[in-house]
Amino acid sequence: MKCPFCSELDNKVIDSRLGKDGEVIRRRRECTGCSRRFTTYEHVEEIPLTIIKKDGRREVFSREKVLAGMKRACEKRNISVHVIESFADDLERDLREIGEKEIPSHIVGEKVMAKLHDLDDVAYVRFASVYREFKDVNDFFDELKILLNKQ
Repeated sequence: MKCPFCSELDNKVIDSRLGKDGEVIRRRRECTGCSRRFTTYEHVEEIPLTIIKKDGRREVFSREKVLAGMKRACEKRNISVHVIESFADDLERDLREIGEKEIPSHIVGEKVMAKLHDLDDVAYVRFASVYREFKDVNDFFDELKILLNKQ
């Protein structure tokens, strides 16, 4: 680590502390050249998740986009925002655990639909209508038949 004061590369760590959120380490260092002290922060570098869209485009995973879609589907339904946000956290963690840098969008969509299916049938059908690009009322009826047969 280069000293910000004299550019000396040699320094020593005097103190290390875990950050408040537990995801950062704060290190207090002393330069062996000029004896001045400075602070550095160390954190895990996360690899951005890339989603491969249906048309082949690649887009960085957006937790906010997932939240917006789920909130829209759950609008005026008795589903807590906390439940939706908790799912978005779980979804992002699950996607990272897959261990791939690029993930097809259908995996994300199917996971969201499965969660909404468990939470609320109306929210599920709303989301499915956009995700599966229903063309007409018959597509709705077909999805509802599938939904009713599973119950």
